[in-house]
Amino acid sequence: MVTTAGFPRTSRRLMTVAIALASAVPAWSAPPRVPGPAVTHLVTGLQGASGSTIGPGGALYVTEGATGRILCVDPQTGQVTVFASGLPPSLIGIGGAIDVAFLGSTAYALVTLVGFDVGGSSIVGIYRVDGPTSFTVIADLGQFSALNPPSTPFDLPTGLQYALDVYRGGFLVTDGHHNRVLHVTLNGEVSEFRTFGNVVPTGLAIAGNTIYLAEAGPVPHLPQDGKVIAFGPRTDSSTVASGARLLVDVELGRGVSLFALSQGIFPAGNPAGSPALPNTGALVQVNDAGGLDEVVGGLNLPTSLEFIGDTAYVVTLAGDILRIDSVSSPPYGRRP
Repeated sequence: MVTTAGFPRTSRRLMTVAIALASAVPAWSAPPRVPGPAVTHLVTGLQGASGSTIGPGGALYVTEGATGRILCVDPQTGQVTVFASGLPPSLIGIGGAIDVAFLGSTAYALVTLVGFDVGGSSIVGIYRVDGPTSFTVIADLGQFSALNPPSTPFDLPTGLQYALDVYRGGFLVTDGHHNRVLHVTLNGEVSEFRTFGNVVPTGLAIAGNTIYLAEAGPVPHLPQDGKVIAFGPRTDSSTVASGARLLVDVELGRGVSLFALSQGIFPAGNPAGSPALPNTGALVQVNDAGGLDEVVGGLNLPTSLEFIGDTAYVVTLAGDILRIDSVSSPPYGRRP
């Protein structure tokens, strides 16, 4: 979540043969074109929407940073209800409540860019949702970050935390500005889980001991720098796939399929932290050759991705939630 996906400092030659073959063989009829996944605007008009998760009962939960709310969305009808309100709102256009995760039946919100370094006075950290308007801070990530600065250059001492995911009874948190993944326990202990160079870590997906991480790459977020990597508590990082601009999330689809979310083309000359150009984002799928195949293009500033069965749900900075049907079937991925 977030977000914008760039952070301060911090991807035919067969024409002659084809013509020759066309003149040498009888005309033939091409097979019917397989239609791509159907895209529906499930929800519109959200304010500062960024992170998401699938909660108890199968509903979609989305953070709305501009208002300090967590919304509950019916994945079939798009009906929106307010699950919780009163979290620190964003102060500089991005941030505030940026992601959400459930541990059992309890929701936790990740809140960023609300501290002293952006003119705020709220705690940058993980907030437990105790009721519709009540919260408890379980971990002060801003304080930890300020006291334990990264080795890579930075402008914001409290960092820019992006994604929150449940891991071994606690949480993993990415910091796209400080280029690291933090481990957080329920009693508030914070430690560095994995440290990177200037790769801009964003979204997370966890399968057993394997952690998948999306990297946006440094500005200008070239396709070769947009990567999905994998690592574990005792294993080194390895690149799973690369080749898409400004990756902001990664998720497991049905079976063994793995998908990522590209926010799109970074505007030339814009300052770090700017969002991609509108309508240049894409849902992409990891292929066997270590590349990323486009499933749906033309997405407008996507930020977060979830799956329910073979249906993908994409949250966008433009305030939409897109429902994309028949993405990962059959049986474990789309046939060409």
